[in-house]
Amino acid sequence: MSTRCEPLPLVRVAAIESENHAPRWLVEQLWGASSVGVIGGAPKCAKTWLGLDLAVSVATGTACLGSYAVPEPGPVLIYLAEDALPVVRERVAGIARHRGLDLDTVEVHVITAPALRLDRDPHREQLFETARRLRPRLLLLDPLVRLHGIDENHAGEVAGLLAYFRSLQRRLDLSVILVHHTRKNAAAGVAAGQALRGSGDLHAFGDSNLYLRRTRERLVLSTEHRAAPAAPPVCLQLVASDTATTHLEVVGGLREEKRRRQPRAGTPARDLQEEVLALLASGAVLTRAKLRDRLSVKNERLGQVLQSLERSGRVRRTSAGWQGVG
Repeated sequence: MSTRCEPLPLVRVAAIESENHAPRWLVEQLWGASSVGVIGGAPKCAKTWLGLDLAVSVATGTACLGSYAVPEPGPVLIYLAEDALPVVRERVAGIARHRGLDLDTVEVHVITAPALRLDRDPHREQLFETARRLRPRLLLLDPLVRLHGIDENHAGEVAGLLAYFRSLQRRLDLSVILVHHTRKNAAAGVAAGQALRGSGDLHAFGDSNLYLRRTRERLVLSTEHRAAPAAPPVCLQLVASDTATTHLEVVGGLREEKRRRQPRAGTPARDLQEEVLALLASGAVLTRAKLRDRLSVKNERLGQVLQSLERSGRVRRTSAGWQGVG
């Protein structure tokens, strides 16, 4: 005799409450609020540096890479499986020092366990309880390959591990970033997400994904979002001229590489104003030096334009640099 079961819940579509469709950001243009995903790239492509830059930015409310605003800062929880604790401290301290921050005020919390196996208990429950108590805005795990013992090419095993990370995100309302490698033998022209090592579920899993790749002398950062357009790719540089303040920073967009070297002596002031506003769009924060470098203009002339825009209320000066208004 069959048992009678309860039907699934239903609602007429018109009765579903509508939501504001504007994307919510953890880091504007780079990572969605309460989003899961990966930072992907080949070895030695500064993936860990990018992850730590995101972590410091979220923890302090300072602009990521000097360019991307953080609307709602909060504590960050990180685990770097391949770096000794003194190395982690040194990297975070350098990023903080570059931004003029006191390390004691940086709300980045480091898991000190010698190993984590997140494909099984008790480590799964321990990580959940740690995050439940801290209530971080962001959880950074680097690299994914050191956090499990599953076959990354087995779709079923990978799905189970990713379901755990999705559960953390939903139960605790936090963002989860997994640092992961791309395949060494990825075919030329393959989309960045499809070049991730292992099952294709890793690519499909991400709400926000960031990819790093080297092209000639440049390190290029591209983005991918489930619920928002991708930001334009930008070129990054690991600045290590002073080892005490080593950090990543944006050095220009791909389309700007040729344009930024051209002289602008005859550019009308109004056009220069529009170019400044374009660079400061979408919450970007840039120092005067970075604006001057990207626009290839004289410092005095740029200063006049910035003063004019500030007087008209279109830009404002912050501790991190110049930012557009509205």
